[in-house]
Amino acid sequence: MEYARPPLRISRRCPLPLITIDDVHAAARTIAGRVRHTPVLTADQLKTPLSDGVEVSLKLELLQVTGSFKARGATNRLMHLEPAQLERGIVAASGGNHGIATARAGFTAGVPTTIYLPDNATPAKIEKLKQWGADVRIVGSVWHEANAAALAHVAETGAAYFHPFADPYVVAGQGTVGLEILDQVPDVDVVLVAMGGGGLISGVATALLALRPKARVIGIEAEGCPVLLRALEAGENIGLDRVTTSVATMACARTEDSIFEIVRDTVDAIVLVSDDEMRAAARWLWFEMGLAADLSGAAAIAALREGRVRLSPGEKVCAIVCGAGPDALTT
Repeated sequence: MEYARPPLRISRRCPLPLITIDDVHAAARTIAGRVRHTPVLTADQLKTPLSDGVEVSLKLELLQVTGSFKARGATNRLMHLEPAQLERGIVAASGGNHGIATARAGFTAGVPTTIYLPDNATPAKIEKLKQWGADVRIVGSVWHEANAAALAHVAETGAAYFHPFADPYVVAGQGTVGLEILDQVPDVDVVLVAMGGGGLISGVATALLALRPKARVIGIEAEGCPVLLRALEAGENIGLDRVTTSVATMACARTEDSIFEIVRDTVDAIVLVSDDEMRAAARWLWFEMGLAADLSGAAAIAALREGRVRLSPGEKVCAIVCGAGPDALTT
């Protein structure tokens, strides 16, 4: 099984990047006081250590508003819309976490929100969406099918569309995770980031490359949806013919060209983990740390537990635990 074969730090070839470090700093100012500054916790006092000879810290985005980092991007997107653009409501397609964050944005703005989900979205996330007052619609088996329905809804109604990753305000908002990591672990050597469409890693890598270029950024994709790994191997933004992962938040058959370009130019490597490995990692987080992570939130831990990431003795590693969920208790 192949796990990591992308090119490393290819020359910066994108003349008009989706975002810059200035955009990330602007997003931090915009969302300050509207989302949480999440803590970093050292992974110590463990029954089963994660990796020998390195110091591992966890960036706890599962403690973020709505339970994931997605609140950052959705809030930044909301704050850059005029009231007239919100009159017909908000629409998004999501594997779960972006939908919940968008539903909160709609609740905050006092406008109706419609969220399209694939049929593998977890019941816990659907329930959260309903509690935020969203109109939940299940369409298709993977994100891009739900997204096609969301775009049709936007065309019909004129509602504001919140893309989960191919939106500069959303990506800049996610990049504030990287700013916080650099503030909390200023000498970090390696940052591990779960990947679906690539919005989080694009924002985080933009911040790291600008402010601590010696740090490596490693992406973790689901074995059943290696969309960016395969695109990097091909040298162009190709899509997947089939998505087999059960993790809806990591199931994107094709990313956007702008995200591909950021990942190509800023991410050092991508490794793969299986759904079962993520489940085991979610159980590890619950047992060792008392953290209830969803499977995407456990992906970085799975990569460490399975030895997929090449680390040198003494390196400082920060793993982003990106989303909350009861997966450790129910799967």
